Amino acid sequence: MTYLPPPPPPVPPGAGGPERSPRPRWVVPVVVVLLLALGVGGGASAALLVGDDDPAPAGASGPDAGPTGPGSDGSDPAEGTDPAEPAPGAGVVPAGLEVFYTQQLDWQPCPSGDGNDCAVLTVPVDYDEPGGETVGIALERARATDPAQRVGSLIVNPGGPGAGGTSMAEDAEFYFTEALRARMDIIGFDPRGTGDSDPVDCISDEQLDQFVAADPTPDDAAAAQQLATGQEDFFAGCVANSDAVVGHVSTVEVARDMDVLRSVLGEEKMLYLGFSYGTTLGSTYAELFPANVGRVVLDGATDPTLGPIENSLSQAAGFQTALESYVGACVDAGDCFLGDTVEEGLTTIEDLIARIDDEPLPTSSGRELTIGNAFYGIVTPLYAQENWPFLDQALQEALDGQGDTLLFLSDTYGSRDPAGGYTDNSIEANLSINCLDDPTAFTPEEVPARLPEFEKASRTFGEVFAWGLMGCLGLQVESEFPAPTIRAEGAAPIVVIGTTRDPATPYQEAVALAEQLESGVLVSRDGDGHTGYNQGNACVDDAVEGYLLDGVVPDDGLEC
Repeated sequence: MTYLPPPPPPVPPGAGGPERSPRPRWVVPVVVVLLLALGVGGGASAALLVGDDDPAPAGASGPDAGPTGPGSDGSDPAEGTDPAEPAPGAGVVPAGLEVFYTQQLDWQPCPSGDGNDCAVLTVPVDYDEPGGETVGIALERARATDPAQRVGSLIVNPGGPGAGGTSMAEDAEFYFTEALRARMDIIGFDPRGTGDSDPVDCISDEQLDQFVAADPTPDDAAAAQQLATGQEDFFAGCVANSDAVVGHVSTVEVARDMDVLRSVLGEEKMLYLGFSYGTTLGSTYAELFPANVGRVVLDGATDPTLGPIENSLSQAAGFQTALESYVGACVDAGDCFLGDTVEEGLTTIEDLIARIDDEPLPTSSGRELTIGNAFYGIVTPLYAQENWPFLDQALQEALDGQGDTLLFLSDTYGSRDPAGGYTDNSIEANLSINCLDDPTAFTPEEVPARLPEFEKASRTFGEVFAWGLMGCLGLQVESEFPAPTIRAEGAAPIVVIGTTRDPATPYQEAVALAEQLESGVLVSRDGDGHTGYNQGNACVDDAVEGYLLDGVVPDDGLEC
């Protein structure tokens, strides 16, 4: 499970290496990978990062104006919205939730001035108490560029969990092809607890720096206990610094928010494209609301049946496969700086990691590149083949004793800005959501017995993933809505995409999900990197767009 943040800034001046192409596709690891980056204590309050250019922030009490009755969505047909679009309240409206399902969205030009529309959707904090507190869900809409051919509103999710989805609408021209954007409104939303949707807050920016930089592979029992204590302090901070929503950010609850959004957008059936963790969200939605499934595509799919150990082992193996593919490409190109064989290249990287573990590298900013930052810096560019040149640059620098580019890549992973702040709460939200969904946590005493199987799965990263099993230690809230068994019986066809050398959601997970879904249709992409759509594979793009735009179901087992 991973998340897809906004595109990063350019490589800093003077860092050398290749020029960055516009908006490279960064998809960075979060679930198990992030769980291992344990902090040094919580309790300090961090400012919520809501700037002047952000959509209207929404607190636990919801927007100033609560849900209103059915009617138009407030948009101006002359500006490109289909005047025949159904009114809010389309499809099945659950009893007791009518006020939410029939609310009118007040679409206004986004403060960013990007030409899109922004609004706030009101949903109950607790669906068992719909008359209680509410939370506002930040929305952004990129309207279809050819409104005469508009198909409907496509709800999208970038993954995570923890990533805000409004950025996908803001940068729609990067994430989606022109063909898709022409005929569909792209609807991005920040799931509850993320972005501008009442973001959970756990620790200060300074503590978050230490959290990400921490050593993910403790050398002795005392160091392991320090990691465990840091994790417990992190979750104590989440409760101390956040409101009631911190206990209501489960995947099931976000899926229920999506059904409210579907109805308010006037869609009888769900139109959805989810990436990575967004496939977990999409498959959960399909299980909860199979009759409401319209055209749904799940790209970079996760296997919901995997337990914490199996999931961690799957990701460890996926990252190892991606690293070996990267090193192999370097060797095949000739004169590889890592070595003449894949074995030599892996050994070079592993020796470098060991040296950084012993002694952090200096950077031109004065910050040190720690082993925690180095790990994130190495794995981040593995998520897209087009970003491998940045890993070349980072490793060459590090082998020469300088940590600038690896630290820059680590900062990109965590959404850290050059001034030392964080542009979103994705790290805190990730842990909060994942651990609410599955609170399983191993103690420092239990992890060492697992090391052999993890090191077998990944010689380079296995130990890191094994210690990541401690990631939910100290969780202080629990979910009222456990994850369901996924079958989605009676749902319309659901297209599932897997990439053969995907580092974060290995291909076999897509195969498994397609088999578990009663109406699953598997599309396979032979390639590197995470997810398959809009990655330069016309076969995958045609399959996705043929289904979303025209309802043409691809052949089950299609290989691209």
